[in-house]
Amino acid sequence: MAGWVVEYNTRRPHQALGMVCPADRFDTRAAQNEQELLPLRLPAAVRLAAVPPARGPEPTEPPADSGPPDQAAAITEGVTEGRVWDGGAVEFERTVPASGNMFVAGRQFWLGPAQAGVRVTLWADTDVIHLLKAGARIKSVRSHLSTADLTALAARGARKAGPPPLPPAEDGDAVEVDRTVNKDGNVGLGGRMVLAAEILRGRRVGIRIEPATLMFFDLTTRELLRTRPNPFTPEQVRALRGLRRAGPPPRPRTEPVTVQRRASNTGVVMVAGQKVSLGRLHAGQVVTIHVAEATLSIELGGDDVRTVRRTTTQPVRSIKAHRPRKAAP
Repeated sequence: MAGWVVEYNTRRPHQALGMVCPADRFDTRAAQNEQELLPLRLPAAVRLAAVPPARGPEPTEPPADSGPPDQAAAITEGVTEGRVWDGGAVEFERTVPASGNMFVAGRQFWLGPAQAGVRVTLWADTDVIHLLKAGARIKSVRSHLSTADLTALAARGARKAGPPPLPPAEDGDAVEVDRTVNKDGNVGLGGRMVLAAEILRGRRVGIRIEPATLMFFDLTTRELLRTRPNPFTPEQVRALRGLRRAGPPPRPRTEPVTVQRRASNTGVVMVAGQKVSLGRLHAGQVVTIHVAEATLSIELGGDDVRTVRRTTTQPVRSIKAHRPRKAAP
């Protein structure tokens, strides 16, 4: 086989090559030059793996008496300033999301979709958190933060806070606390249960404590929900958990409360402790009643609205109509 290859390449002329042998057309120097002009091309991944990364000069210790460059100094100064915390309150900003639910340090702050995109400032310590918009306080809640939480917030850029938006309360001033109404309509204050209202069960409310009254109000709108006598002494009030100085007085609701009632077999409904006879024609019917301070407006269907004088001062305790006692046939 080897002799045939030699004969084929070096001694036998080829018509396709102009009657010369293939060996006459092969030039080793030309092949070497071509290899120099067209080097081997490797895929990028193989090429990067084959070539070790370039290493810069080894870092050197700066002289002890030389300060950092201006840019490094600015960065270091910003980090140091964000991490300084002396045990007091901190301030930081957050933007209200589109949902109106803002979460800070694991807690939800409801501001409503109308405040979406608004930049708010949070003033926080271990006792209270104030939310401010354009420098004006819009909400205050009891703080859930520990000293470790405040330290973490300071490390992430929170700054040392100025004076609180509401200064500490003095003797005789109105104060506020936040509580959740239990299933019986009561709240826990000072180791005792105080009646708020059954209709408020499960709801988080604010309580404005004045020398003679307790005013239960909505935390978002500051709408007055209920008023009760104050059973606490000034010393007991000062010992309440989560106490803060009160904001503006709650506003009473101006529009009537809308409820539903199911008429009895005799066509009678009961609302706010008052019985209203609608007639047997409306027996078993669910009606809508608008309870105002002096009147009850009852929608009987269509344009038929009956208005009667309110004879009781008992607050509304339920909104929805009772379920029927018997299943429909």
